[in-house]
Amino acid sequence: MLTVTDKAVDAIRDLMDGEDVPPHAGLRIAALPDRAGTLELSLASTPEAGDQVIEKGDVRVFVAEDTVAVLDDKSLDARPEGPGQPTFHLDRRS
Repeated sequence: MLTVTDKAVDAIRDLMDGEDVPPHAGLRIAALPDRAGTLELSLASTPEAGDQVIEKGDVRVFVAEDTVAVLDDKSLDARPEGPGQPTFHLDRRS
């Protein structure tokens, strides 16, 4: 299962701050169908059917069903680039 670092939790929280999203919204990770190997991250109000839901602290990450296996051994981390502008990256867990 994808793990989420504390820095990623902070970045997701910062992204959602000031956005008009419901309290149980989250960051959704899904593969782009027309670009092999490319993932899209977006804010989502609710998970889609089949999404894996990962909760850490007060944030949620929704992983698209067809992306779960690809991210199974990964960790989602973030680096701040400025207010509301984090850079997310995936690392292989050791």
